[in-house]
This record gives sequence, C-alpha cells and structure tokens, in this order.
Amino acid sequence: MHNNRYTFLYAIGISIVTAIILVLTSENLKPLQEANVALDNKKNILKSVLVNSEEREVVESQYNSSVEEMVLNSAGEIQENLSVDDVDMKKEVAKEPSERNLTLYVYTAEDGNKSYVIPLRGVGLWGPIWGYISVKDDFNTVKGAFFDHKGETPGLGAEIAETPFQQQFEGKMIYNDEGEFVSVNVMKATQKADIESENRVDAISGGTITSNGVDEMIANCVKPYLTYFEKLKSN
Repeated sequence: MHNNRYTFLYAIGISIVTAIILVLTSENLKPLQEANVALDNKKNILKSVLVNSEEREVVESQYNSSVEEMVLNSAGEIQENLSVDDVDMKKEVAKEPSERNLTLYVYTAEDGNKSYVIPLRGVGLWGPIWGYISVKDDFNTVKGAFFDHKGETPGLGAEIAETPFQQQFEGKMIYNDEGEFVSVNVMKATQKADIESENRVDAISGGTITSNGVDEMIANCVKPYLTYFEKLKSN
C-alpha cells in the first residue's frame, strides 16, 4: 500500500500537469476566441444599419467593403494614432465625456448614403448592457439599433435583445423640433406626455430598470459625438 506522502505528492503532480494542460489549451484557443468576438462585433455593427447575416464570409466581406473605423476625441478630432482595438469601451464610458476616446464606424451603403454607428455600453438590472445605434447622414434620424445583455431576466429585461424592441428605434430622431438634443427616450406610457413620438420608444413591460438603463446608455454614449457631427454638417 502507498503511504500518505506518496498519495499527497501524486495528487500535487496530477494537479500541476492538469493546470499546465489547461493553460496551454487556453493560450492555443485565445486567437480563435478573439476572432469570434471580433466577428460578433462586426455582425452587430451591421445589424444596427439593418444588414443581417450570420455567415462569416458574408459578414467579413460586407464589413470590410462598407465600414470605415475611426477614433475621435471629445473635440471631434480624428485620432490618427489610435485604432478601435486600442479603445476599451468599459473604461471610456466611466470617464467624463470630455476625456473619452470615441470609436465610430461609418457605413456606406451601395447607394452612397452613409450611416454613423455609435457603440453603446451601460448597466441594466443584473449587469452590463451594450449595443450599437446608427444615425443617418442628416445626423438626426436613427437608421437602426442593436442591443444585447449579459444577464437580464428572460421575458422582461432580456427583451432588449429581441427584434420587436430594436425595430422601434428605426426612424426616430435624436433632436426635437427646436433643434435640441433629447436622445431617443425609452419610456413607459405614463411618462410620454412631455416627449414627442419621434423622440421616444416604448419601454419593456415589467423591465423598468433595464429600460431605464438603455435610456441612460443611449443619451450618455451618443451626446459626446455631437461635436463631430456638427463639424460634418458645417462642411
């Protein structure tokens, strides 16, 4: 029979070998994982301009031929020394708007019309929420939107990731009739009196906190881009 010392050393050896195998496997899979994350981001950017495909080749081709990536500062100046891969959205949204680096994706359709895709990140009921919203080249009309979440409640807050909720944003305006930025407000029926229909969508029934999170996320993430949009309008 083996003594306790042998059993202890054997268990340690097995643990070390297992740990090494897991580390090596993780490192080998990391490039594939990163590629899949990048592909998902491209899919979601395209979904925000109403281009939908799940096929890798189609997504890559459409994205590479139609989307320009850039990074701006709060003054609306293009940061030539930064790429979108250098920007951590989680860290940027925690900064004051005047201190953020802003990633922007410019989609050019076959007819030459452009849409400006703004990445979004915020907080829902149970964790982070995120997405993209695209604005047409009048810099006011929403082309489309895409949202997702980490752990919102199925049938309630998780509805932000469903098509019916996202479709509400198509054609909405981020400015009111007086030319003031008001964002696209996510509102319950009892809140609608003071906001025009073109500046609001319906909140999710039973998902108030998540709806409020989407509302705050859009306003917080879109507003810093207005300086750049004003520059484009004046050109």
